[in-house]
Amino acid sequence: MQPFELSLTEASRAVRARELSPVELTESVLARIAAVEGRLGAYVTVAADAALAAAVRAEREISGSGPRGSLHGIPMALKDLIDAEGLPTTASSHVRAGHVAERDSRVAERLGAAGAVLLGKTHTHEFAYGLTTPQTNNAWDHSRVAGGSSGGSAVAVAGGGATFAMGTDTGGSIRVPAALNGVVGLKPTYGLVPRTGVTSLSWSLDHVGPLTRTVQDAVLVLSATAGHDARDPASVSGPVPDRFPFQGGDLRGLKVGVPRNHYFDRVTPEVEESVRRAIERLAELGAELVDVEIPMARYIQAVQWGLMVPEATAYHERSLRATPGLYAADVRILLEAGELTSAGDYLRAQRARTMMRDAWARMFDGIDVLAAPTVPMTAAEAGQGAVEWADGTTEAVSDSYVRLCAPANITGVPALTLPVGHDRAGLPIGMQLMARPFHDATVLRVGRAYEESAAGAGRLAPVAA
Repeated sequence: MQPFELSLTEASRAVRARELSPVELTESVLARIAAVEGRLGAYVTVAADAALAAAVRAEREISGSGPRGSLHGIPMALKDLIDAEGLPTTASSHVRAGHVAERDSRVAERLGAAGAVLLGKTHTHEFAYGLTTPQTNNAWDHSRVAGGSSGGSAVAVAGGGATFAMGTDTGGSIRVPAALNGVVGLKPTYGLVPRTGVTSLSWSLDHVGPLTRTVQDAVLVLSATAGHDARDPASVSGPVPDRFPFQGGDLRGLKVGVPRNHYFDRVTPEVEESVRRAIERLAELGAELVDVEIPMARYIQAVQWGLMVPEATAYHERSLRATPGLYAADVRILLEAGELTSAGDYLRAQRARTMMRDAWARMFDGIDVLAAPTVPMTAAEAGQGAVEWADGTTEAVSDSYVRLCAPANITGVPALTLPVGHDRAGLPIGMQLMARPFHDATVLRVGRAYEESAAGAGRLAPVAA
């Protein structure tokens, strides 16, 4: 096994045991990037020299005083919305040409303090305003979409070009590409990981979180990045899972909600079969399955767009007026549409969000975790605009991908996606686990239990070098 094939947990243990040096690990991952990046297109910028210098420092520090923690000497990537001092933050847009970050984002600062090695910046759908990331190819089938908007981060992890990566999630932008590329993606509770120094799409829906090979890896990254930041108005001091809290797969006493509506509506048979089989596995591990009704399901899309569109337009107001031609057509149309949203519509969406949060809190009074598909179908063909469902309805691909993820953004609950199978074409399928706010440890515990019971956890996509 090559070092780039190791999960974060495996690599960390090898580094701590002095069986693998940070330099060897970083060199292996950089060589992997060089071998597959031409086919994947995951990175905007690869800072190879800086990464190697950081790996040398980490090796020297670990040899001297020992590792700072589990991330010390581990190579990782940042979505190109997340500032890292001295590197461009382009948001994969011509609007940001020439922009260089003057200081670290709080997330980059915390990862740096933990000793992680920054490899570079990964592609996003322009300004995170889309669900496909057209610059990047799916790691399992290069003719298909990577998902978005954190497509570059997911593909880098899936293809062995990063041991872990950070993304952002406003309507599924961590979970969608994670599911489509067969990796783990965590959208923490709203406010648990600070967004200072992160380019915003929609301030009241934006989250920052990790994309990793395994659930245990996500625990390690969350423990290093979560915590209050006074510079982020939404930041909170919530409980952070311990580093290695979840051993064994016993889920006795835990109630898993299985949705009767919304989450299995307009879902491909292969996705439904894989996810229901994974839910049954949770029952075999001791969990009690409880049928639940998803409240206010008919309003989810209207509330998501009613919040996101005007907030995004407000953020881009000046640059949209000054340089509208620099935006990609799909993003510019959405930003211009936001100018037509009335204050009354926005306030109604905010009121509906409050009602939805309250209704979801009541739903979680009877369950510990909600289990459902992450996305209703596997990765679409590049350029495919719409999908036709068995009931005769037609839906835009982007609407399809956001439909099952948006509730967790609206309500702010933690949501984890992990791989639970493949379709007939060999494309990954993801299951989503959600819990009440600040019960991130619960979704991680359940995800870890499933992961331990299934074969192939942490498997890389079959990208030929």
